[in-house]
Amino acid sequence: MSDKPVASALPAQKLGLLTMTAMVVGGMVGAGVFSLPARFGQETGIAGALIAWLIAGTGMLMLAFVFQMLAVRKPELDSGVYAYAKTGFGEYLGFFSAFGYWASSCVGNVTYWVLIMSTLSALFPELGDGNTVLAICLSSVGVWGFYLLIKRGVKDAAALNQIVTVAKVVPILVFIVLALFYLDVGVFADNWSGESYDSLFDQVKGTMLVTVFVFIGVEGASVYSRHAKRREDVGRATVLGFLMVFSIFASVTIVSYGILPAEEMAELRQPSMAGVLEAAVGDWGKVFISVGLIVSVLGAYLAWTLMAAEVLFVAAEDDDMPRFLKSISDVDVPVPALLMTTGLIQVMLVVTAFSDDAFDLALNLTSALTLIPYLLAAAYALKLTVTKETYDDQPAGWPRELAIAVVATGYTAFLLWAAGPKYLLVSMIIYAPATLLFVKARSEQDRRWFDARELVILAFSVITATIGVIALATGRITL
Repeated sequence: MSDKPVASALPAQKLGLLTMTAMVVGGMVGAGVFSLPARFGQETGIAGALIAWLIAGTGMLMLAFVFQMLAVRKPELDSGVYAYAKTGFGEYLGFFSAFGYWASSCVGNVTYWVLIMSTLSALFPELGDGNTVLAICLSSVGVWGFYLLIKRGVKDAAALNQIVTVAKVVPILVFIVLALFYLDVGVFADNWSGESYDSLFDQVKGTMLVTVFVFIGVEGASVYSRHAKRREDVGRATVLGFLMVFSIFASVTIVSYGILPAEEMAELRQPSMAGVLEAAVGDWGKVFISVGLIVSVLGAYLAWTLMAAEVLFVAAEDDDMPRFLKSISDVDVPVPALLMTTGLIQVMLVVTAFSDDAFDLALNLTSALTLIPYLLAAAYALKLTVTKETYDDQPAGWPRELAIAVVATGYTAFLLWAAGPKYLLVSMIIYAPATLLFVKARSEQDRRWFDARELVILAFSVITATIGVIALATGRITL
């Protein structure tokens, strides 16, 4: 693999702990946090929310520890999520991991434009919930504007990401402080039990995809691990970034229950944080959060577009994607990878026009697409610990790392089950056709397309994708 960094994604110098931690925080703090009050209000009361965050926090912390452990145990593996799946389970599943992670980044970027347009609809009602024809047209202008900007070469993007991270975190911290100041103990108490919802288990299950969505980015330091000054900083940045963001997300959720009854929160239009603060302090609170959201998501869109292009580029460098994706322009921008990324974002923007809730569609689909790469990374860590590869005969840290790998693998498997069949089937509709890229890459190397095990995986992906298409066509599932 080439050691030449993608200048559009990173500066020439190696990255330190502070910069990498900012990248993790900046990657996770995006559109999702601004949607938390309504999403939790739809599904659960305070008790269920606390349990959901406890489960999600524990599971994602174990996943963060997995990335920390793998960065130390396998320092030769770059672009972690993709490389771990490939090394552990073969090239085809490695390809699926790279493609799925890339696709989830693209679909996640769609949520940013939906939220921006939904926010601006307060001034321009024609934008609706972010998926009207006008909203999609304006979003498309923004998508291709960013493409042209990045194509010209975005220098010092890591430094820009630190500035944007501060700009997006400050409004959220102000929201938490103001919500605590205006918290109504009576409203908070009434929201405690969540008696109007389903069972506590179903309440927790219903929040799982949104918790996955807001934590996407926990692996950000791992993706750029080849640019770290010190390898141990990859794991430290992952854990530090996770702990900072977890405290923010849980706080936003819980304090919101002290401002509005859960039923009213559930009815708020997105970004629901703006509606909560408006109820607490008046109209200026809504404007304040809305401005903070636009700054946040535009910065996050830039960061995730760069990361998505990086994933395709690195996979092509490893000959797991077609050769055209490793092409770089004179200003070190992987233009074909960037163009392919922008193209999928555009397609998914159009798809939102056919959805009753464009934001929920993009959010849940992003989470579902990410689960397979996460599960494969956790399973690889489990494989390393079970086989004791890279461990001494009597490793001091082996029991701890085995427990981490078991919990992380179990948690991601549980998330796949909690996602339900709808989004898994829709995900496979995206995954299965991607095999054509794998076939092209193998053909360019004059290699056999599939071995026996890969044929089984291919058959599974095609069958489930076919079921998904039929289910959509017959109305058994809807967008």
